Amino acid sequence: MKSSIRAIVDINMKANEFSSSIVLVVGPDHYIDAKSLLGLSMTLYRNQTYLLYVYGPDQEEAKAAMKEVFAQHQLDLQLKEN
Repeated sequence: MKSSIRAIVDINMKANEFSSSIVLVVGPDHYIDAKSLLGLSMTLYRNQTYLLYVYGPDQEEAKAAMKEVFAQHQLDLQLKEN
């Protein structure tokens, strides 16, 4: 449980470092703003692969940073390419 909380906080803090929009897709029609601590806390599970959309002026840097923080917490991530 403690590691899940740490993952949620780390992902949220990293996402908030960027001006780009960072959105996780969870399920066929469920979208979560990675900058929302509440949204992340209700959807982040280790047995799932997450699709991440990143759009904005610093999107390349944001993608690299988000990929790193997900890997740090052993969470599967797919980045949606533009």
